[in-house]
Amino acid sequence: MLGPDGRLDHWLSVNIAAASAGLLRGLGFAASVGGDTSVLFMGNRPAVVVGSPCNGLVLYALFAGFIVAFPAPLRPKLWFIPLGMGLLYLLNIVRVAALALNQHYAHQSVDFNHHYTFSFVVYGCICLLWMWWVRRHGLPAAADA
Repeated sequence: MLGPDGRLDHWLSVNIAAASAGLLRGLGFAASVGGDTSVLFMGNRPAVVVGSPCNGLVLYALFAGFIVAFPAPLRPKLWFIPLGMGLLYLLNIVRVAALALNQHYAHQSVDFNHHYTFSFVVYGCICLLWMWWVRRHGLPAAADA
């Protein structure tokens, strides 16, 4: 939980669950969320609970913190941070939807995919965004060293 009272975490968890259910419905699956909760249902069965550690808030802060700390002009940071956070948000929606499908169709592999496969994909995406940022805004002297 990033905030002391947890409201931002709760809102983001509910939002990610609802957006993932919407994506699944758009793809033709029977998906829904349970009211103002972060539980995503496939049919009438709970498939995924989006908890505070999995809502992406810490990853957004990690991503933005690196960009803010990297010595570069302010103007590109003002567009790259929201763009990168938006991409991570969309990736998290796809991740939660994929986990719901995984739970529904092959529940025995959910734990592995949740902890390893999707962690690799999400952190890999963050790393690629950082690499793109450094290559584009790194100082030439740093590349020569």
